[in-house]
Amino acid sequence: MFRRRRGTGRATGERAGPVTAQGPVSDALTLEGVGREYRRGVVALHPVDLAVPRGRFLAVMGPSGSGKSTLLQCAAGLDRPTAGTVRIGGTEVSSLSEAALTRLRRERVGFVFQAHALVPSLSVAENVALPLLLGGTAGTEGTERVRQGLADVGLGERGDAAPSELSGGQCQRVAVARALVTGPDIVFADEPTGSLDPAAARDVLALLRRAVDRDGHTVVMVTHDPVAAAWTDEALFLAGGRVVGRETRPDAAQVGRIMRSLGRVEGVECDGGHQRRGRDGGRAA
Repeated sequence: MFRRRRGTGRATGERAGPVTAQGPVSDALTLEGVGREYRRGVVALHPVDLAVPRGRFLAVMGPSGSGKSTLLQCAAGLDRPTAGTVRIGGTEVSSLSEAALTRLRRERVGFVFQAHALVPSLSVAENVALPLLLGGTAGTEGTERVRQGLADVGLGERGDAAPSELSGGQCQRVAVARALVTGPDIVFADEPTGSLDPAAARDVLALLRRAVDRDGHTVVMVTHDPVAAAWTDEALFLAGGRVVGRETRPDAAQVGRIMRSLGRVEGVECDGGHQRRGRDGGRAA
């Protein structure tokens, strides 16, 4: 069983970005009446109100088809909601032009996906540096950020390696370093441990926990795994595209009971006929 680890303090203060808010903002993410409807009246997400304070680790959970990925995509500016407003660090995302939205995602938002999405032709260090290069932050400052980022995830000596030379867990740690290198307002993680073994999953979750506790980052993580949720400050539960519950300081057993009450089979989440990870972090039988 994984254990949640906590640091001793959190950093405070606003982070600079290309699209800035007016005045100090206490919440890293705010959703007001955010909904998403697709063609033919298919509602993927009913209106949601949500405020995520800075320095918070939030898990978004629910059965397959509950709307959790839709919520993340709308919150991160990857998809535009059909109702409501999204604010990241006080900036209204839904009103930005495509160019400004791309710039905001690149410089003020970090992403960690289930597949690490490293560029195979680039070295580990170059993968971490990619958001800085795209944002025009290079030179000595950028090099130091990359060096420190790799050291923070325990890969300080592997900067020259190719992604193919690393294990899956190590590649995901590189993805975490890349997500944090710009000092983003918020990090969105979509099933970041979904394809990892228990030990590698624990390492990634510990890194995200430390990023919140030590460095004051904000993380919103979509997961189906009660063990992963136990590392967070709060779990938000969705079903049928609606928010149906919230739990602060969740533990794995508690989350497992809630997930089962939402229609999840003990130890297995079925998605299109395929079984996903069980509660112990491994493959379900």
